[in-house]
Amino acid sequence: MILFKPEHKDMILAGKKTQTRRVGKKRWKVGSIHQARLNYYSEPFARLKITGVRRELLGWITNEDAEKEGYSCIAEYKQVFRRIYGFWDDMQEVWVIDFEVVKDGNN
Repeated sequence: MILFKPEHKDMILAGKKTQTRRVGKKRWKVGSIHQARLNYYSEPFARLKITGVRRELLGWITNEDAEKEGYSCIAEYKQVFRRIYGFWDDMQEVWVIDFEVVKDGNN
């Protein structure tokens, strides 16, 4: 299971958001499939196949990455990250998870 903010649901379903950055332990493997939910108790809104996992510094984000996160530029993404996590530190290590929505009739 991967939790997302409500504002990300439509972005994911539309294929606009195909990447997420996470702080903490690694919980994803390339090729694995995870339910996307808004909270632990909500119904899944999508199934996501992990297509890439890497560790990098938050400050390494590129404009291309910001677009994969569903935003138009790094500044816009930084604003959202700060709201969600409460900080932005260029030296913070994060997991970068690339994913695609699994289309199998169960979504």
